[in-house]
Amino acid sequence: MFDVAVIGAGAAGMMAAALAGQRGLHVVLIDHAAKLAEKIRISGGGRCNFTNIGTTPANFISQNPNFCRSALAAYTPRDFIDLVERHGIAWHEKHRGQLFCDESSEQIIEMLRCECDRGRVTWRMPHTVDSVALEQGSYVLHSGQGKITARQLVLATGGMAIPQLGATDFSLKVARQFGLKVVEPRPALVPLTFDAQAWQPFAALSGVAMEVVVRSGGASAQAPSAAGKGKAKQTEFLEDLLFTHRGLSGPAILQISSYWEPGTPLSIDLAPQQDLEPELLAAKVGSRQQLGTVLSGLWPRRLAEQWLANVEPGGQNLAAQRLADVPDKVLRQLAQQIHRWSLTPNGTAGYKKAEVMRGGVDTRNLDQKTMQVKAVPGLYIVGEAVDVTGWLGGYNFQWAWASGAACGRALTAA
Repeated sequence: MFDVAVIGAGAAGMMAAALAGQRGLHVVLIDHAAKLAEKIRISGGGRCNFTNIGTTPANFISQNPNFCRSALAAYTPRDFIDLVERHGIAWHEKHRGQLFCDESSEQIIEMLRCECDRGRVTWRMPHTVDSVALEQGSYVLHSGQGKITARQLVLATGGMAIPQLGATDFSLKVARQFGLKVVEPRPALVPLTFDAQAWQPFAALSGVAMEVVVRSGGASAQAPSAAGKGKAKQTEFLEDLLFTHRGLSGPAILQISSYWEPGTPLSIDLAPQQDLEPELLAAKVGSRQQLGTVLSGLWPRRLAEQWLANVEPGGQNLAAQRLADVPDKVLRQLAQQIHRWSLTPNGTAGYKKAEVMRGGVDTRNLDQKTMQVKAVPGLYIVGEAVDVTGWLGGYNFQWAWASGAACGRALTAA
């Protein structure tokens, strides 16, 4: 008999278990994997983008955007940085508030393991839970390795992203078992794909990267401009885009994928720092350069040549035309197409390529200060399994730490 059983030894689960154990509770931490915290291990290119110093509730997607506010305020990026520094882990800021380990993500895993050991947490790994039942006020977990009983249960198994590392929908199944509503889950922070035939002209650009502004015309959620400008409800990101054989990837696409709705177009500004129409018209005067050469000064040459050969503003192939010979009307059309490239994905690359899952347990089921299920005493749900999805850049880890801390501090002794 334990005070608390935590299922899922990932970021949120270890945080909740460690804090509960350090408060004197008898905690068991259970995970079906043989190797601890593989998602932490591979994150940030192996250096773990463990938080973002600019974290605010606006960096998260949820049907209830205010739900995450309390937990994020109670456990901030500074709180986690203090923990990292207490363990002697060197870190650096890489880009737009994103913090990484100087050395390895293994340091974060070992830190969390040590924090759990400080709290005398009992480990059960690998240990697969087959069923969960609430019997006479206690949670009974059944498995082929025996029975575990606890007065309180924390579901921290995450979402379905990266199934090759063992991701499952376990927390969502248990939530439904207890009558909780689940917001439809789907891949997020994921590359977008296009019809193979329609994409064929651009498949040859695989590997080309550039900074763009990407907007989603069909977003159901809201986000402020990533550049910190414009209307607060604009779904827009200024980030790098990467062409692939099947479609588009890179930070810009991963960010907008969390907002993209199937069947709706994306609008991409391929020259976000320039106003091409007056620039092209001014450059035309006395120019002997080919239009392709002019655009190659703006873009990678491969993109300039492929764009002019396939987009054909005004019904013309402009690849070999001199800039001086191109009519003003066609240059205006070209500039508009570059600043407002509209295209509609046919889907995503799926959970295998997604960094996180969007959706999850409806936050209306949960107490925002403790992460406890309102209608089921003693049941808590934390981390990615909850309908709170962060932007790319350390925000999802911060939600894991914050939701895990809220839960760990709220769990009670016998």
